[in-house]
Amino acid sequence: MNFRLETPAAVLKAREAQRGWNWILEVLVFGAVFFTVSIAESLVMIPGIAIAIAANPAVLSAAMSGDAALAEEAMLAAMNSDGVTICMLFANLAMIGVVMLFCRALQKRRMNTLGFVKRGMGKEYLKGLCFGFLLFSAAVLICVLTGALKIEGISAGFTPGIFLLFVLGFLIQGMAEEVLCRGYFLVSYARRHSMWAAAFANAVLFAMLHLGNTGISPLAFINLTLFGVFASVYFVKSGNIWGVGALHSIWNLAQGNFYGIRVSGIVTECSVFASTSVEGRGLINGGAFGLEGGLAVTIVLLAGTLFLLWRYPAVHSRVEAAADQAAQEA
Repeated sequence: MNFRLETPAAVLKAREAQRGWNWILEVLVFGAVFFTVSIAESLVMIPGIAIAIAANPAVLSAAMSGDAALAEEAMLAAMNSDGVTICMLFANLAMIGVVMLFCRALQKRRMNTLGFVKRGMGKEYLKGLCFGFLLFSAAVLICVLTGALKIEGISAGFTPGIFLLFVLGFLIQGMAEEVLCRGYFLVSYARRHSMWAAAFANAVLFAMLHLGNTGISPLAFINLTLFGVFASVYFVKSGNIWGVGALHSIWNLAQGNFYGIRVSGIVTECSVFASTSVEGRGLINGGAFGLEGGLAVTIVLLAGTLFLLWRYPAVHSRVEAAADQAAQEA
């Protein structure tokens, strides 16, 4: 098994466009980019959230009752509704736009340095969807076999139209986080530092972005970091953003809207299956955070990373091959 991560074409081209910075400056710039992203997403979300809340019957009824406590409770419930969650997912379009603009205008990078390679994009995306679904399903299977999770059948809250909106939303959200953390930051960091240093740096930052989520725990943080490392290896080995973006999307969609499990602490009502995490088995099923906070996910992420390192020892391990592909896409 080859644990070496060779420099992919995206990094080579990014180095040509602009010299890399030291790690402190890279992290500070990432913070500025993420702050800008947060503002942009908030501006995009405001109209959608306002409509979702205004259209909520419980909020309208509570407001008309004149009961301030009831109105506050209804408002909080509306903010945690599927409609608001969908608005938040679609708002990730702003993240993609801000990151692309920053990389193009300030770092002088072309879109292929973010992993947007045209060649084989459809095939790579489909592979990522299949791999991601199988990987998360393996974690579910571990939980079921160990008695940490019960799948109770088809969910009563499943609505085809809402489910379709979630599918589209997660396709955006998963790709957006990969563009930010892998397409932008991993490549930017690796302009000056080693690929493994870049992989761990972006993985830790990725995990830190989830610190405010409900039910976060030390193991959940470790798993989020492991996911970042896994995604980094996938990005480097495949040489494009399509596969890992698809995998990230289906990973999140499968959790909440297919198996009915919390997604990083977030609960959704619209899911294909209804599942119950068994109390007292939080070490395996992740408890309030969802499976990402348990050992089942730790196992599959470690196995997935080792699989990538074993299965693709030569993919993009030749600088010449990577440079040739970049030249074809230029």
